Amino acid sequence: MNLRVPVKVVVVGFGMVGSRLVDELLRREPEAFDITVLGAEPYEPYNRVLLSDVVAGRTDIAAITMSLPDGARVTVRRGVTATSIDRASRLVTADDGTTHPYDHVVLATGAAARIPPIPGLRTADGGLPAGVHALRNLDDAREIVAATVNSPRAVVVGGGVLGLEAAVGLAGRGLSVTLIHNTHSLMERQLDPEAADVVRTGLEEQGVTVLRSRRLREVLVAGGRAVGVRVERGSGGREEVVDEVVAARLIVLSIGTVPETGLAATAGLSTDRGIVVGHDLASPDDPRVHAIGDCAQPPDGSRGLVAEGWDQARRLAELLVSLIEPSLAAWSAVESAVEPVSRPVEAPPVEPVEARTHLRLPRVGAQPSMAVRLGALLAGGATTRAQSDRGIETRGTDVVKVKAGALSVTTMGVCGPSRPDGATQRAVRLADPAAGRYVEVVVADGLLVGATCVGDPRVAADLTAAYTRRTPVPLDPAFLLLTPVMPAAAPASSPEHMPEDAVVCRCNGVTKGDIADSCEAGAHTVDDVARDTRATTGCGSCKDAVCGLVDWLSEEVVPEPA
Repeated sequence: MNLRVPVKVVVVGFGMVGSRLVDELLRREPEAFDITVLGAEPYEPYNRVLLSDVVAGRTDIAAITMSLPDGARVTVRRGVTATSIDRASRLVTADDGTTHPYDHVVLATGAAARIPPIPGLRTADGGLPAGVHALRNLDDAREIVAATVNSPRAVVVGGGVLGLEAAVGLAGRGLSVTLIHNTHSLMERQLDPEAADVVRTGLEEQGVTVLRSRRLREVLVAGGRAVGVRVERGSGGREEVVDEVVAARLIVLSIGTVPETGLAATAGLSTDRGIVVGHDLASPDDPRVHAIGDCAQPPDGSRGLVAEGWDQARRLAELLVSLIEPSLAAWSAVESAVEPVSRPVEAPPVEPVEARTHLRLPRVGAQPSMAVRLGALLAGGATTRAQSDRGIETRGTDVVKVKAGALSVTTMGVCGPSRPDGATQRAVRLADPAAGRYVEVVVADGLLVGATCVGDPRVAADLTAAYTRRTPVPLDPAFLLLTPVMPAAAPASSPEHMPEDAVVCRCNGVTKGDIADSCEAGAHTVDDVARDTRATTGCGSCKDAVCGLVDWLSEEVVPEPA
C-alpha cells in the first residue's frame, strides 16, 4: 500500500530542456511526482542543436529524435499549448480546453526566432514569404532542406554561431551562399575582431561569400516568393550609404531569438528580456512557478546554450526533490508501521563482485578497430568528472563549439568582448592568419578562465578539458597555445589507457565507466548507450568516441546465447 500523495508538476514546453527536467525527476524519484507535460509542437522531443546538421545533410531528422519519458506517472500532451496560469487556483489551462492542477509549474517555453520589422518580410497574414525561413524548429529544417532542391543561391542573414553553421551547411549542399552580417566582426559575442577575421577567411575558403557591416533593408518579393534582399552599407555622414541587392530564392534568418514570456507576463509574473527568476530558478513573485532554458532570465543572465539549460534542469530537479524529501521520510515511517513486513528467514548469499576489467585489450595482439582509434583520439583529451556539482557553478556550460565543416571554432569563459581584467587575469595569444589559426588563453590564479581557439581542433579539445576540469595551467601560459594540456605524451591508442572517470561526453558528463556500466547492463549499440546515459545527445561531437568504446566493450563482453 502506497500512502504517498505525489507532488503535481506541470511542465510547459517539451523541448530539450523541458524533456530533460522530466528525465531528471524520474531518475531521482519516479514515484514522488505526477508530471504533466504540455508541448506546443506535435513531435517527440528532438535535439535542436543538431538542426544545422540536418540542413547540412550530415544527419537526418530521425537521428535527432530523443526518447519519450518512460514513467507511469508522466502524461505528455503533444500539440497542446498552455494559454493561461491561474496562480490563485494553481491551474494551467491549455488551448484544447483542458485544465491541469499543479503544486509546481515549470515554464520551459524556449525562445522564438527574432523577425525584424523590415519591408517585405511579413505577408498580409503575418507569416513569412515563400523562400524565407528561420532555423528554429523541425519544420524550419525540413522546409530549408526542401528549398535547396530548386534554389541555386541562398542568403543567410546573421553571422552568429547558427548563421555560420547554416551557411557552411548550405554551401556543402552545392548552393552559392552569401552570409550577411550587420557588424564588422562575425560572432561578435564570442570573438574579437582578429579572431573573426580568421573565421571569415575560413568561411570564404569553403565557398561562402561574407558581407560584413551590412544592414538588411528589404526582402525583395515577386509573386509571393522571395527573390533576393536589399542591404545597406555605410552609416551616412562622411561615409556614403550604398544599397546592394543580393539575388537568392532561399533566405535563412539567424539574427537572434526572443524569449517566450507571454504566458508568464499574462500570469502577472515579472519579465524583462526573459522570465525573471532567482538563483533557485523560481519567480520572485511566486515560489511555485519556475522557469528554465531560453525563456528564463536568471541573475547572471543567459547565453542561450543547451548545456546551460540542462544544468538548470538538473538543479531544479534537485530542488524539487529536496522539497519533498522530509515528507517522503515521514510517509516511509507511516508505511512501515501500517504495512506488514515480510522478511526472508535467511538472506541469500551475496556473490563477490569482480573487479572491473575494462583496462585490457579485447584479445592479445589484436589491433584496435577504426572506431576505437577514432574514439581514443577524441577521448585522449578527456577529463575527470568534478568531485562536486553542487551550487550554481556553471563552468563548462558556456563552451561554444561551431559545427562548420573544416572550420574549427571553440570559445569558453572570458573571450571576445569579455576582455581580461588586467589586474587579475593574464592573456596570451597566437595569431597565425596565414595558417587559419588563432588561439587566445586567459588565466587567473593558476587556472584557465577563458579561451578562444580557431583552426586548431586538437588544442581546442585540450583547452576545453583544462577549462571544464579546472586543471592547473603551466607557469608560462604560452605553453597552452600549442602543446597538449594533458600530461600524456601522445593520444591514447586504445580505450585501455583511459581511466574509468574520463569524461567522454562533456555535454552530459558521461564517463567511460558510465558507458562500461551501461554495456554490462545489456546495452549493445550506441543508441542503447545513448538512451541509458544520454551520451551523444548533446552536440554530437563525442559520437566517434562512444562508438569506439561500445565497439571495444562488445569484444570484451560477449553476451551468452539464449
